[in-house]
Amino acid sequence: MTKIVNSWNDFDPLKHVIVGRADHSCVPPEEPATSEKVPIDSPMRGMWGPRPLETVEKANAQLDNLARVLEERGVKVDRPSPLQWNQPVITPDFRTGSMMTCMPPRDTLLTIGNEIIEAAMSFRCRYWEYLAFRPLLSQYFNEDPEFLWSQAPRPRLSDKSYKHNYYDERISLEERLVRTANKDFVTTEEEILFDAA
Repeated sequence: MTKIVNSWNDFDPLKHVIVGRADHSCVPPEEPATSEKVPIDSPMRGMWGPRPLETVEKANAQLDNLARVLEERGVKVDRPSPLQWNQPVITPDFRTGSMMTCMPPRDTLLTIGNEIIEAAMSFRCRYWEYLAFRPLLSQYFNEDPEFLWSQAPRPRLSDKSYKHNYYDERISLEERLVRTANKDFVTTEEEILFDAA
C-alpha cells in the first residue's frame, strides 16, 4: 500500500514535500486583512498587480534551487500548478482586483497525520489559492488509500469578518504589539479563518 501523506511530528526525516512556485505572482490590492502588510516607507505601498518579472525569476530560481537541494538529499519534491494570479476575485460578498501566488504551500495546506486540510485563509486575494494544489491533492487521493483530504469551511470573507479601521497609521508600534500579545487581530470571530502555517 502506498503512503504518500504521513506526517505525525516535526522531527522525523523529511521524505516528501511541496515546494511552491512564483509564476505569475502578484502584489494584491489593499484589503482588510492586508492593509499593513506593506511597510509605510516601501516603494510598493499602494501599488498592486503583477510582480516585476525580475523578482518572479529570482524567487523561482531560489525555489528551484531549494527543490534541487532537497531532491539531492533524497526528498521527493512536488510542485503546484500556478494559476494566472492577475485576475479579480469576485464573490457575492467581496471583490478584489487580483489574487496573489502559490509560493508558500505551508499557508494553504495543513498536514496532520495522513490528512491534508485546505485552510480557510483570511486574505481575500488568496480565496482561490488552493486550486493550484488541487492536481497534487487529486493525485495523492488516487494513489494513497489512507489519505484524508479535507477542506475547512469556505469563509465568506464579508465585511463582518474584519474590524474596520483596525490598521490606522496613527496607532503606535507599541499599541500594535500590545494588540498582538492580546490576540487582538484584524479578523473577527464571525467565521472560521486560519492559515495553515
